[in-house]
Amino acid sequence: MDLLTTLGRQFHAAQELARMRATRNPNDLIETEATVGERIADHVARFGGSWTFIISFGVLMLIYTGINILMQTKAWDPYPFILLNLFLSMLAAIQAPVIMMSQNRQDTKDRLRGELDFDVNRRAASDIQGCPAN
Repeated sequence: MDLLTTLGRQFHAAQELARMRATRNPNDLIETEATVGERIADHVARFGGSWTFIISFGVLMLIYTGINILMQTKAWDPYPFILLNLFLSMLAAIQAPVIMMSQNRQDTKDRLRGELDFDVNRRAASDIQGCPAN
């Protein structure tokens, strides 16, 4: 009788553990495991892909080029805008790897969500069939 009681408790604990693992919120899991660098990469990618960034960057480019064109011979960066090209290259060199880091992180999030969805679906199918979940 004691053996059956112990086995029943272990079986109940295992089912509870499986239930808790299957009902985890992937967003909470991802955010608790995120490093500072990953959070920064997400924010940079979010801002870099926003209309706010695109419009403000376009306005700054127009202002920069407009000032240099109006200053003509006294401009610090005359028409071919070599200094502007340098700044744009440096921005692209920094922003591209950060965006790639954010995309890798998004891929990890999607994979975790898929695994958790699979666990939930497997449990639901086994409950429907009346079989214990693996």
